[in-house]
Amino acid sequence: MIQEPDRKTNVILKIIADSKEPIGSSEISQKLKELGINLSERTVRYHLKRMNEQGLLKIFWKEGRMITRKGQEELENAFVSDKVGFAVSRMDAMSYLMDFNLENKTGSVILNISFFHKSEFKQAMKVMREVFENNLSMGNKVIIAEAGEEVGEIIVPTGKIGFGTLCAINLNALLIKNSIPIESKFGGILQIENASPLRFTDLISYSGSTLDPHEIFIKSKMTDVRGACSGFGKVLAGFREIPSIAKEDAENILNKAKEAGISNVITIGKPNQSVLGIPVGPERVGIVVPGGLNPVAAAEEWGVTAESKAIATLVDYSQLKDFEAI
Repeated sequence: MIQEPDRKTNVILKIIADSKEPIGSSEISQKLKELGINLSERTVRYHLKRMNEQGLLKIFWKEGRMITRKGQEELENAFVSDKVGFAVSRMDAMSYLMDFNLENKTGSVILNISFFHKSEFKQAMKVMREVFENNLSMGNKVIIAEAGEEVGEIIVPTGKIGFGTLCAINLNALLIKNSIPIESKFGGILQIENASPLRFTDLISYSGSTLDPHEIFIKSKMTDVRGACSGFGKVLAGFREIPSIAKEDAENILNKAKEAGISNVITIGKPNQSVLGIPVGPERVGIVVPGGLNPVAAAEEWGVTAESKAIATLVDYSQLKDFEAI
């Protein structure tokens, strides 16, 4: 059994590791609340004291603490089930924090972030353009940032270009905020034949993976997004379920999201019927959406190197641009 103090330690370490500057107990307590973990500032200070004694943190007087090499090793060796809990909590927290308004097109949206070598970015853009043109991306809005610039809470490293793509979790947030419950079931590889979706060939449950499934598929070189753009290939896709009674309302919301450039749907099934070989529960409807990292997967297939993080950060919608206009 995983002890609760270990879980809290790992989550606190992750928050400190993700911070660009030394961070104090007050800010850590607030970030924990965003992840659904209620710890008082006093309790956070207790855990920090224990981690200081273990050599996991370095104190910067008033500014707070930063993680040490030993702390990084502890985080990397964290219990697998604890990592799963943290990933699920982040998905839920980001859905809650996303506040985009479909009517006036204002508010924040969730992005995946990819870093390309500056020398390779021009070629990557050429390859990715085809993916957007074939509607295999999650919407057509993106953000580009130079080294040293911030994308949400993330700073682009030296020598890199930051490229933000819309995350499919935005759809979850939009439906939830409109009182439609939605369950993310699987991330998978979807086979495309004759420019139409045929079936899922590989699936990973969101609840059973320590990484985003699409990150795993890209690293394993299992995609053929460039081939799919020509009619035959394999793309990243996600499978979700909603109550069948909400199908019409969900379709209206997803259509508005597509008009705003932040959504795309491959197919919506019929009540109680399998979708592309995946069964659904009673009185449920399946929805298949393209992976937000499909453009980046295509660039990596070409040989361009990229470092990607799914569900990475929130940015204001006004900062995004149409890919076609870049």
